[in-house]
Amino acid sequence: MQTYRKQNKNYTMGRPPSRPLKLKDGFYIEIRNKGSKSSGIKLHSDTKQQMMRTVKMYERAKDVIIYGESKNGKWVKKDPILHEAS
Repeated sequence: MQTYRKQNKNYTMGRPPSRPLKLKDGFYIEIRNKGSKSSGIKLHSDTKQQMMRTVKMYERAKDVIIYGESKNGKWVKKDPILHEAS
């Protein structure tokens, strides 16, 4: 049986912190498979124009949920919107 030595002596195993992640300032959308109930992937954009370009790219193949703008770690508008393909 082989034994391995840890390279970093300060490495400790344990439970990771459970505090919520801090959101960057900008615009957020969530991409998930069509009809999926599980959560998808959150994507960040710096401007609304970049966010809308990303929405157009995914709207045909995926469900796109627009969360909107985040400032100082809080949502400007509370209710997410399900984007319908046009």
